[in-house]
Amino acid sequence: MNKQEILSAFLFRHACKEFDPAKKISEEDFLFILETGRLSPSSLGFEPWKFLVVQDTVLREKLKDGAWGATVKLDTASHFLVCLTMKAPLIRYNSPYILDFMSGVQKWEGELLENRKKIIENFQKLDFGLETDEKLFEWASKQCYIALANMLTSAAMIGIDSCPIEGFNRKNTERVLKEEFGVDTAQYGVSYMAAFGYRIKEPRPKTRRPLNEVVIFK
Repeated sequence: MNKQEILSAFLFRHACKEFDPAKKISEEDFLFILETGRLSPSSLGFEPWKFLVVQDTVLREKLKDGAWGATVKLDTASHFLVCLTMKAPLIRYNSPYILDFMSGVQKWEGELLENRKKIIENFQKLDFGLETDEKLFEWASKQCYIALANMLTSAAMIGIDSCPIEGFNRKNTERVLKEEFGVDTAQYGVSYMAAFGYRIKEPRPKTRRPLNEVVIFK
């Protein structure tokens, strides 16, 4: 794929407000999109995300409570994703998840593991001041948005439309996820939703500021 083909995918991508309900993404294509999310970078490599894909129509209907920006997408999207973001009990430097992740996934061991633990503690406490539950969740959410961007782009590169969604009441949504989906909302919160499918009409031409207004060279 050359540079122009990549730019064409960025021009193709837009926040699709309504999808063609008759067109469905193949399992192979959607697994590809999810894989680009899974392979995304994250701060310290901790992957603070879990992707909940909601295909059941009854469960989609329940998600509409408070999700004012998602109602039409929930009715028409081929695939609908909710990003579950780790909260403080999982993402704090000394949590069981972090300690297990460093040894079991990242394969740190011995003295190197002990040094790594100290580095992460200092990073959270001193460098970024991530001492409150709220700040830790915000930090984890930032990483989840990297995965979102990669999924939106990879979808566009294979001709699939998408829409990132923040139009929801987080408190209501987390209540629904706890009561109807069995999500442990003490450990996971919602950063965003995302819908994928095929456009039912062409979007307006893309509008962006010119490059010389957003880039500064020194």
